[in-house]
Amino acid sequence: MSPRGHGRNPRNVELFLLVFSLGISMAAYASVGLVHDGVLPTGLAGYGGGLGLLFLVAHLALRRLAPDADPLLLPAVTLVNGLGLAMIHRLDLAYEDRAARAGTHAPTAAAPAQLTWTAVGVLLFVIVLVLVRDHRILQRFTYTAMVAGLGLLLLPLLPGIGGTINGARIWIRFAGFSFQPGELAKLMLLVFFAGYLVVKRDVLALASRRVLGVDLPRARDLGPIIVAWAASLAVLVFERDLGTSLLFFGVFVALLYVATERTSWLLIGVGLFATGSFLAWSVFAHVHQRVDIWLNAFAPRNVSGDSYQLVQGLFGMGTGGLLGKGLGQGRPDIVPFAQTDFIVAAIGEELGLAGIMALLLTYGIIVQRGLRTSIAVRDAFGKLLAAGLAFSVALQVFVVVGGVTRLIPLTGLTMPFLSYGGSSLVSNWALIALLLRISDAARRPAPPPAPVLDDATTQVVRL
Repeated sequence: MSPRGHGRNPRNVELFLLVFSLGISMAAYASVGLVHDGVLPTGLAGYGGGLGLLFLVAHLALRRLAPDADPLLLPAVTLVNGLGLAMIHRLDLAYEDRAARAGTHAPTAAAPAQLTWTAVGVLLFVIVLVLVRDHRILQRFTYTAMVAGLGLLLLPLLPGIGGTINGARIWIRFAGFSFQPGELAKLMLLVFFAGYLVVKRDVLALASRRVLGVDLPRARDLGPIIVAWAASLAVLVFERDLGTSLLFFGVFVALLYVATERTSWLLIGVGLFATGSFLAWSVFAHVHQRVDIWLNAFAPRNVSGDSYQLVQGLFGMGTGGLLGKGLGQGRPDIVPFAQTDFIVAAIGEELGLAGIMALLLTYGIIVQRGLRTSIAVRDAFGKLLAAGLAFSVALQVFVVVGGVTRLIPLTGLTMPFLSYGGSSLVSNWALIALLLRISDAARRPAPPPAPVLDDATTQVVRL
């Protein structure tokens, strides 16, 4: 049976799902306008046409450049991106109303900028598909990707261009624009991790001794995980970026386990994470503060200050209940910086637990299709790279939702494709392009084997 979809053209399925995703996004945008103004938004047709054109360009590029790619990934991404745009527009209106009541100037609307960044992301999506015709060529740039990734991580530390926002020095400012280079560094380092582990996995899989039923690696092979641990702590120390540090180390440990299939690496990774977390909590004031906010969010010393954002987000989700208060009918503007990771709380208030679960299910589809691609692709580098890309999305979603719901301390990461922020949005579109490129290779029918001729047949052909 053809891998193209059991007799159905997967590109037609993808187009249908894209139209469905666009319809949901437009319905959300229209609902916000109806509730707020009592009429449909005046720019609904132009907004829908522009968004539809962007997604159509992505679809046509995928049909042309990667015809066998997974048909569910692009629609799932566009659905989350479209809902994010609608929710950011909803928050813009809420902030305008709040400013009008207070008699102050309204902040600059974020939705138009997010739409512009969506266009840039789709453009980069197409560029990646054009330039990376075979994902295996990325393995040639393993150590180049490492240097580029570390360079991008260190870029905000340079005087003159580095900037600190909300306590984290993870931004660079240039010509009036701000950008977070760590988002692109994530992709570079994933290429390095995959390329490095393909070459070293046999060595790293060797065991020296068995302790409590677990095969432990040789002491001399602990170098890579120690280096990754130290680098993640360095990001935490110098840039005060807890989220990137956690994502960086977590994805490396996950890929190390995928490459070697040894549980001992997971146990060592968990041990190093626990040790690093304790050291960071003991030594660094900003980490200690994050943990205190997490454990004592409702304490009088925190509730009106450091933990105000978290507590308001929890109250918002609590008032949303099962089905939510309805788009445009809540008060998500009470949560400071709600367009960032706390956009999850805004969705929980207005769409309820059902909306949050539907959102998480969509992310689950993206991760599941990525892991399925990792299993199906034939080359080892593609397996590790696809697994790393999928794990990075899964871990980022878990960390953000866990922080907003007070399951774990807040880290400052953004929800992929949903939160406001050009750096995250553009880099995640590039991530999906790489995943679709690998998916195209995985789902492409294998070439028929060459006929094998025995000696007798060869002699007859020669005569």
